[in-house]
Amino acid sequence: MKYFEQDFLNFFKELEENNNKNWFDENRKRYLKIVKDPFNNFVTDLIAELSLDDNITMQAKDAIFRINRDIRFSADKTPYKNHVGAIISAMTKKDNFYPGYYFQLGYEGINLAGGIYQADKHQILNFRTYIANNLDEFQEVINDKKFVKYYGKLQGEKNKIIPKDFKEIAKKEPYLANKQLYYWTELDKKHIISDNIKELLIEYYYAAKDVKDFLTKAVLNN
Repeated sequence: MKYFEQDFLNFFKELEENNNKNWFDENRKRYLKIVKDPFNNFVTDLIAELSLDDNITMQAKDAIFRINRDIRFSADKTPYKNHVGAIISAMTKKDNFYPGYYFQLGYEGINLAGGIYQADKHQILNFRTYIANNLDEFQEVINDKKFVKYYGKLQGEKNKIIPKDFKEIAKKEPYLANKQLYYWTELDKKHIISDNIKELLIEYYYAAKDVKDFLTKAVLNN
């Protein structure tokens, strides 16, 4: 099914050159018609598909991020993002520590990501402990051929100093030094206006599902 037309991409190309409130207000009806409403329909259908095989009960409105940028503490004062984005998970989009499926669509293409991005000290301790106690399973899921093909490897910032309880095992598994564990990839913008964008994103979701499920158990430590 085709969700997005060429004008979806054109809108974001023009927004990149006219990122101001006056231009956006003049193009608001166009934004609603060719960006916001189709993206809402797309996310709704994607949630429906993924919820058949996962613990997802959220609605599209709970998954989709606002196009307005938070410029309060940013040097970049442009008011709008150059993409639309959403995160599908068993929790809300505000729970940044919880592994979900993030995707954004814009003129530059599609970004896909998942994993643990913003965890507090307690959650970091949780996933380190879980990984240390389930090391073989962790290495199995992150080295799965499909995950490696679609996403490469886990990424994220590391702590320079880690608790002494993990120092020895971290020599065997360096990811124990991480305070983030996420995966990320990019796809060409041509896929946005294709007939199979939903199927493509579902394919990428399942390529990382075992990793996502492991990291979910790890951050919750259950």
